[in-house]
Amino acid sequence: MRSDIEIAQQSEMLPIKEVAKQLNISEDDLELYGKYKAKLSDELMTKVENNKNGKLILVTAINPTPAGEGKTTTSVGLGQAFGKLGKKAVIALREPSLGPCFGIKGGAAGGGYAQVVPMEDLNLHFTGDFHAITSANNLLAALLDNHIQQGNELGIDPRQIVWKRCLDMNDRVLRNVVVGLGRKADGVVREDHFVISVASEIMAIFCLADDIHDLKRRLGKIIVAYTYDGKPVTADDLHATGSMAALLKDAIKPNLIQTLEHTPAIVHGGPFANIAHGCNSVRATKCALKLADYVITEAGFGADLGAEKFFDIKCRMSGLKPDAVVLVATIRALKYNGGVAKEDLVNEDLEALKRGIVNLEKHIENLQQYKVPVVVTLNSFVTDTEAETEFVKNFCEERGCDFALSEVWEKGGEGGIALANKVLNTLEKKESKFELLYDDSLSLKDKIQTIAQKIYGAKDVTYSVAAERELKKITELGFGNMPVCMAKTQYSLSDDPKKLGRPTGFTMNVREVYVSAGAGFVVVLNGAVMTMPGLPKKPAANNIDVDDNGVITGLF
Repeated sequence: MRSDIEIAQQSEMLPIKEVAKQLNISEDDLELYGKYKAKLSDELMTKVENNKNGKLILVTAINPTPAGEGKTTTSVGLGQAFGKLGKKAVIALREPSLGPCFGIKGGAAGGGYAQVVPMEDLNLHFTGDFHAITSANNLLAALLDNHIQQGNELGIDPRQIVWKRCLDMNDRVLRNVVVGLGRKADGVVREDHFVISVASEIMAIFCLADDIHDLKRRLGKIIVAYTYDGKPVTADDLHATGSMAALLKDAIKPNLIQTLEHTPAIVHGGPFANIAHGCNSVRATKCALKLADYVITEAGFGADLGAEKFFDIKCRMSGLKPDAVVLVATIRALKYNGGVAKEDLVNEDLEALKRGIVNLEKHIENLQQYKVPVVVTLNSFVTDTEAETEFVKNFCEERGCDFALSEVWEKGGEGGIALANKVLNTLEKKESKFELLYDDSLSLKDKIQTIAQKIYGAKDVTYSVAAERELKKITELGFGNMPVCMAKTQYSLSDDPKKLGRPTGFTMNVREVYVSAGAGFVVVLNGAVMTMPGLPKKPAANNIDVDDNGVITGLF
């Protein structure tokens, strides 16, 4: 079997102008980035705004394991399968971050014969959106420090600066740094911090903004620091809004590429789901719904993180209402949750499967709380046995979920036809009665408690002294009606990555809280989750290379 990058490089792509024609997009509405990538013009957004919306299908998954789940692969394969059935479909995905690409997780273009291409471009610089976001973030940081250096007219307390610099790379030594060392002209000495670009509030704003006007409104509300008397200082106060928006004016336009089978894919924005809200841009999703009859989008990591935030943050703010959810699992991952070592997952083990399937069970229950029809799909591996597959199928159907086997990694769209038919059947026979998990009127603590207990299965929530203090302050400033964005490990339903399966009776610990006033939510950090990841002992970067002809190898 060829590697993912080999499959991608040996595929024949259509010129993006030809792909766009499938969605009735003219060349005048494309801003070309070479032959195979384009941005969709602002004029197109206006032209299609009165079109009827297509059906919105969310793809999510169980908690990720080293065995792999294949959420993006399933999203891409499902879109290709709709194409095989003659349906007008488009895939709406996030852009990959360089952090995991060079770290441990690899890229995010799908896999096997269910990929979006050009794979190397997408996983590396793409159309420069992340560079623009990083630049806007760091421009604001530079203007903030310059304001203090130039006399500090606003009375900013350097000990209460909350805005962090960012970099789209896993670089742990930048988590905590000291800036301003040297001469007096080199700035005020203070402690500073970096986050990865996908955790920046500007990334969240970028993905939640409706248009350039809304983008500027949100950017202006960003709280960067507090004054000596405790008043918030915003980007508007620093006169930074216009210049940040100028850096983002082209980036905010969604990107159009294609799958291996030439299904259109709109790929835009990319917040992480474990430390941010984990969904592609509202702009891209809304545009896709106006262009196609079926839109397949995804939310990051497991349903406890990505899907919860898709519903309670993205849908709450945008008015989007999903028509169905596809929940991805693998036999291997379920057995891993049942205590089987990674090297032994190839062996049939029904007892381990029974122990580990409780993770899938909890995710089914969670999704059903939102009153959206659920289709469970098993991403197929050659080591899966008929008995194991049948057990999972029966388990899901007993819980009111349709079930289908997915073979898209091996067979592309052809391998997703069974899943596509199940989704179409579900859309036809089961109406989505989507509702949010909690009301805006609940206190921040009640919102946190609701998610911890109803989604994670926690018994209780405790708070650090600092978190208690920040919650009080945020509420007093008038932000108590905002939704919460929970930041925790993706590997467990709990805040402890070692608690696999379906942990119960545990207590969540909130260590830090801060408001993202421009994005419109309150970030709640649980356990040991980091907003600037580190590289593993053997980074994926070690295996990436480019030959004399410019051909990249080692990406996955």
